[in-house]
Amino acid sequence: MSYARSAGSAFLALATLATLVLPASAALPPAPVAKKIPVTDVYFGTKVVDPYRWMEEPKSPELAAYLKAQDDRTRAILASIPGRKALVERLTALADTVTASTGVVRQNGVYFFERTTPDSNLPKLYVQEPGAAARVIFDPATMSSGQHHFALAYFVPSDDAKYVALGLTPDGAEPLTAAHVLDVTTGKMLDDTIERAGFGVTGWSDDGKTVYYLRLQPLAPGAPPEALYQNIRTYEHVLGTSQSADRAVFGTTVTPDVPIDPNEFAAAAVDQDTPYAYGILRNGVQNAIRVYVAPKAQFGTPNVKWTQVAATSDQVTDLAVHGDAVYLLTSKDAPRFKIIKTSLSHPDVATAQVVIGPSSRVIDAVAAAKDALYVQARENGIGRILKVDYNTGEIHDVPLPVEGTIANLTADVKRPGFTVNLQSWTVSPQWYAYDPATNVVKNTNLDPPSPVDYSNIVAEEVQVKARDGVMVPLSIVHRKDMKLDRTNPTLLYAYGSYGISSSPSFSPGRLAWFEHGGVFAVAHVRGGGENGDEWHLAGKDANKVNTVNDFIDCAKWLIENEYTSPGKLGARGGSAGGITMGGAITQAPGLFAAVLDEIPVSDQLRIEFSANGVPNIPEFGSVKTEAGFKNLYATSPVQHVVPGGKYPAVMLTTGANDPRVEPWQAAKMTATLQADSASGRPILLRVDYVGGHGLIGATKAQAAELGADEYGFLLWNMGVPGFQPAI
Repeated sequence: MSYARSAGSAFLALATLATLVLPASAALPPAPVAKKIPVTDVYFGTKVVDPYRWMEEPKSPELAAYLKAQDDRTRAILASIPGRKALVERLTALADTVTASTGVVRQNGVYFFERTTPDSNLPKLYVQEPGAAARVIFDPATMSSGQHHFALAYFVPSDDAKYVALGLTPDGAEPLTAAHVLDVTTGKMLDDTIERAGFGVTGWSDDGKTVYYLRLQPLAPGAPPEALYQNIRTYEHVLGTSQSADRAVFGTTVTPDVPIDPNEFAAAAVDQDTPYAYGILRNGVQNAIRVYVAPKAQFGTPNVKWTQVAATSDQVTDLAVHGDAVYLLTSKDAPRFKIIKTSLSHPDVATAQVVIGPSSRVIDAVAAAKDALYVQARENGIGRILKVDYNTGEIHDVPLPVEGTIANLTADVKRPGFTVNLQSWTVSPQWYAYDPATNVVKNTNLDPPSPVDYSNIVAEEVQVKARDGVMVPLSIVHRKDMKLDRTNPTLLYAYGSYGISSSPSFSPGRLAWFEHGGVFAVAHVRGGGENGDEWHLAGKDANKVNTVNDFIDCAKWLIENEYTSPGKLGARGGSAGGITMGGAITQAPGLFAAVLDEIPVSDQLRIEFSANGVPNIPEFGSVKTEAGFKNLYATSPVQHVVPGGKYPAVMLTTGANDPRVEPWQAAKMTATLQADSASGRPILLRVDYVGGHGLIGATKAQAAELGADEYGFLLWNMGVPGFQPAI
């Protein structure tokens, strides 16, 4: 449901609202000053000066010293916030109520899943055999020491459920992830260790003796950073052998009949239920994939013959196989996606049968079970599951017990029905199983419901008219007794890239924000996937400005409709969402009291020269083309900070081991804001030295500390009593 409130007196001039008295920070210790060594680049006639290029030097001791000085200052300031300690305790207590399982996989009748329990700091790997209780088969805490820790990055059981391959990431450093093999019966690790397996295991051979995995290439001394994620190929590892004997079976140089670009990720695996091997090629973060099949008997041999099922131009993003039929999810001529069907033995997308045509619903995924094809979709942001009869093609909606978000829809062609995770803004995630015989989706009771009391919390879904007339969805979560008097501390979040949707999600820790009178809002800006591929493309390339504009327009709507005011409004976003935060800081600084700029992309002109830069070119473009430069420059945050600008309080975060957005991105934005801002508001940089990209691979303790720092920073800069530092 969407609606708009009567604005009344809320339609005050934003400039007037921005003059509200904000807490002072004149007594803060001075910030470390970054040296300036200007480097001038000329892009198609436009000069761009970069005073902090020196920060990009890999393993620079000067950057390390600068980060350390910034973090020391930040930690001292945050520690002086009176309410911070209580926030840590509250967030820890809320996290310790949770028993939550993720990544549930059913293999040969056995369930595998990760589970976080009140007494665990990291998720453990569990197995549950038929008729037995769940038991722990691996605890990453046994490999951790001191501040350093390992976390599960992924796990893939063998088809017979006797072994499970798992990836272990040290301190969030994803490229350093190594794969190991665990004996499910004994719980003991085999001697096999597979290095450079950060992108995961793709599957197992039918006999359970060979693991297929994606392998990063070894880098020669002096290799450019961007070479790290090139030539990623699928290798096979035979259990009991040395990794030095592993062979590439799919990817550059090993598939002469398949042209593969060095920037494409080449994933391949066999399917126990079909006579085929599958090859999937993806260019970095590009959503569309190329799909190939080959006879399973030929896989890994020199004479393997691959047949193309789908080209990049077919815009396929997902597939499911039942017998000889392959069902393809595609956005070609279907902005909200459709499902088509062709044959694996004689694939022809051009003449494929349309199984589910384009509609107002957004289709997200497809899964094949024994009895039917199951399709995950969304209607006005609410998850739906459709059942498609293999023989008749009839389509029916499956009745769901929760109106909210669908995650992890999984099915098995050997068994009827499916399993799925359901949650909403106010309903904790639970695992459900569908029985087609009764047409009932039943709670598996794998996890108990969250004891965190959300009975006083409600969610609203509204539509905000953006400046160009497009209606942008806005979710608002708050206490039932909230008053519309412009005094509510409000946190507005957005992401808006890659076609990723910010779907309704339950957070026990968010209750701590509501307990301090907070409002939590999500702007479903263009660039995400909330309204399908058209929504993604409307916030991509030259349209990226829409992502920033939508966020600002949603912020204005919250103010105009009396939820909050500029003195009480905070912004939060991270990673690619740092582009949105940078735009909010530089284009509408008077709207926000404080901004949380997490692990941010801040210098778009330079990111393609970092290790993770090349894979992101399909999403953001390249400065090597004139159009690409113009698009990137238009929304690149550091280039739009101006001397004398009166910017809001900003806390930037980074992880020392972040392989996705390297720490120099946040460091550049910090140095630029600290040098140029004339508002007197605090600009802080927080560094996690045993962390990577945000909370990926993080412990519960790390999450509680970060949450307390962020909530404390917001409440301080919103002038909330009890959070004003003594400094």
